[in-house]
Amino acid sequence: MVSTGSTNEGSAPRVVEGSPHALPMLLKAALPSVPALGALPGIRKHGSELPHLALTRHDVPIDPSHVAAYAEVCGFPRKDTVPLTYPHLLAFGLHMAIMTDTSFPFPAIGTVHLENSITQHRPVAVAEKVQVTARAENLRPHAKGQVFDMLTTVHSAGELVWEETSTFLRRGRGDDGAAAGRSFPEAPPTGIVWQLPGDLGRRYAAVSGDHNPIHLYPLTAKALGFPRQIAHGMWSKARCVAMLENRLPDAVRVEVAFKKPVLLPGPVAFGSRPLEDGYAFSLSSPRSGAPHLAGRTQGL
Repeated sequence: MVSTGSTNEGSAPRVVEGSPHALPMLLKAALPSVPALGALPGIRKHGSELPHLALTRHDVPIDPSHVAAYAEVCGFPRKDTVPLTYPHLLAFGLHMAIMTDTSFPFPAIGTVHLENSITQHRPVAVAEKVQVTARAENLRPHAKGQVFDMLTTVHSAGELVWEETSTFLRRGRGDDGAAAGRSFPEAPPTGIVWQLPGDLGRRYAAVSGDHNPIHLYPLTAKALGFPRQIAHGMWSKARCVAMLENRLPDAVRVEVAFKKPVLLPGPVAFGSRPLEDGYAFSLSSPRSGAPHLAGRTQGL
């Protein structure tokens, strides 16, 4: 439940009690895209600007069994600290709550995750309770429409321990003069190929709460324009980080750009190479060489 409060810029974030339920949020995300329903009161989207809306969860517990399930799906070893990408799951419900708010100008379904940057200031222990805050900012032109950033911060006892910027595209009339997305150093495949199963999207959805239909079944993915289901972008990033984890410092930034979708089932090739201050890494098609993900790490 979200408590009432001001949404004006500069005001305190609204507090969310408990974790937003994923499936009702998914239904709420889908309704604005349905022509017969999208104009109804309580569903219809308003305005063309991002709302001054920030949501916070206080004293968020970390469930060791949930961390273990996430680690297994993404390839991380079990530790007494959470995987670097795990706090994204603690914020996912807040992201959905913002994007399904009627003041948010775009439907959540159909919004494309383009880039993701995570800064870990220190590892987060499984035993900690944290404060998670999310807000959307920086709506700007893009060659294929408009993009915006979903910003997340995680604090522990007042200390900033983790932060994330996820950049999303809403397709529409583009601006050819808009700034291009991030580019990263090349990281050719190194012979490591993963054979991804057809149920990977369902397995990741079970632990992440992200039940977007494009990730689940061929039929639901085809209804949204894909030949069959695709892997979650944040699974792809997590799997790459898991490959590099034992080489990364405690304080690190990991940035990625999501390129072409990873179709399931199917193979994907991992590549990495050292840089002066970290690693470049990639996922690509072992058959065609088409890029799926490009990224880099940088020690802080």
